[in-house]
Amino acid sequence: MFEPFKPFVAPEFQIKFATEAWEREAAAALRRRVFCEEQGVFAGDDRDATDDIAIPLVAVSLLGVAEDEVVGTVRIHADDREADAWWGSRLAVAKSYRRLSAVGAGLIRLAVSSAHGRGCRRFLANVQSQNALLFQHMHWHSLGEFELHGRPHHRMEADLDHYPPFRTPETGFLSLAKLAA
Repeated sequence: MFEPFKPFVAPEFQIKFATEAWEREAAAALRRRVFCEEQGVFAGDDRDATDDIAIPLVAVSLLGVAEDEVVGTVRIHADDREADAWWGSRLAVAKSYRRLSAVGAGLIRLAVSSAHGRGCRRFLANVQSQNALLFQHMHWHSLGEFELHGRPHHRMEADLDHYPPFRTPETGFLSLAKLAA
């Protein structure tokens, strides 16, 4: 008689640097859920030495003007071996939000543009092969395929011409939900 309700998915997101303790904690919990529990890439926790130097970014769902929960995250950091190079890693999106292009694409856009605003001249990421097409659609190109953590990955580089420098990543930008193609 009654059809089950679909889970609520917020229509708006604030894509920004994780500036609050709750945002950083929720981002870490989301990464554990995705990389440890769902994918089994890591046992227990996915934290590593990069977390000590990386800047975490979050996609926070909004209910009206109120922040609700962290539904996506990624981290960025400057390369200590190559001047002006930056890396992005550990892109994770909550399962119920993966069909929305606004979350993952928004995080990628802020990651590259904010690094570009901090002097980045080359932005790289090791992307799981099943996600390479998304990055290619966002003006990245593959530098080659290899195995990392027992899974196929592409080393990819962003075309910075498509990512103008963004100088206010602490407040970020509003992103509206659109279904992924």
